[in-house]
Amino acid sequence: MKKRRFGEVEGREVSEITLESAQGAVSILNFGCVLRDWRVDGPKGSLPMTLGFPTMEGYLHHSRSHGAIVGRVANRVKDGRFELEGKTYELTKNHGPGLRHHIHGSLGRKIWDMDADSGAGVVHLRHVSPDGDDGYPGRVEFEVTYRLEGPRLVCEMRGRPDRPTPINLAHHAYFNLGGAGDVRDHVLWLDADEFTPLDAENIPLGTIASVEGTHLDFRQPRSIEVSDPERQGIDINYVLREGRHEDDPAAWAICPRTGRRIEVRTTEPGLQIFNAAKMTIEGKGHDGQSYGPFAGLCFEAQHFPDSIHHPDWPSVIRSPEHPYFQRWTVDILQG
Repeated sequence: MKKRRFGEVEGREVSEITLESAQGAVSILNFGCVLRDWRVDGPKGSLPMTLGFPTMEGYLHHSRSHGAIVGRVANRVKDGRFELEGKTYELTKNHGPGLRHHIHGSLGRKIWDMDADSGAGVVHLRHVSPDGDDGYPGRVEFEVTYRLEGPRLVCEMRGRPDRPTPINLAHHAYFNLGGAGDVRDHVLWLDADEFTPLDAENIPLGTIASVEGTHLDFRQPRSIEVSDPERQGIDINYVLREGRHEDDPAAWAICPRTGRRIEVRTTEPGLQIFNAAKMTIEGKGHDGQSYGPFAGLCFEAQHFPDSIHHPDWPSVIRSPEHPYFQRWTVDILQG
């Protein structure tokens, strides 16, 4: 385990802790709980499995959420407002035409308290979100832990509110099993028969539809390129199969160039798949790379987007009696 100074934000130090195993190394920042780098050893040497930046400037100026844990509520909240217990709450509006909607919140831009247990190989991060943060009610004590077990990274997220409030975190890491280049050659499989359709502003319609006959159908493994020859891109929440056990993969992907395979497991009912079809980043990433369209693939485990407006969907309201918990587990294996 190694610790170093990574940079500074508004006079506060940003630190990085690196966890190591026989199969590779994972580097974590206390800025947004960012998974900055994941190096995996293989026949072609040690390659970066995630998109990231070598300096703090990359995260401040070229990335809003690369590798971060986003929230209090990940994804979109329609019109940037919601009602809870008879009161309307106005959120920070930062997304969509005229900045009408709310997306992700600001947890992924905060500096968290970070320490490590070198004996257990665990990184602990903590942050207190005050009442009114981004417009959300209640004070919430957040805690995130990362643990590297050989080829497996386990991330657990907890939130303890002092009153009822919505919480829906998601890990926004971008993966590229080739170490560089385009992820459209990745073969993808998902344990999902359905998805939540969107309107023209990427806000859920409140319905659930079958993937049958769409380019979103990955119930049988196929490459992203074959499923999407017109390069529309994928940015959609999948409804994971009901009855699926959290120890079973919700998704996996293989890169034919390297033979590397990723398996994702989650406690959540939804999984946002995003393949960065419109990504254009001016700054340089790992090993001097330029990140353009289709540079990475996200597996954002979550409750469904905009659930606060759809009472028939799994609830995102948490309370002192029912605190928030999510476990997101990722294995990167050599085929």
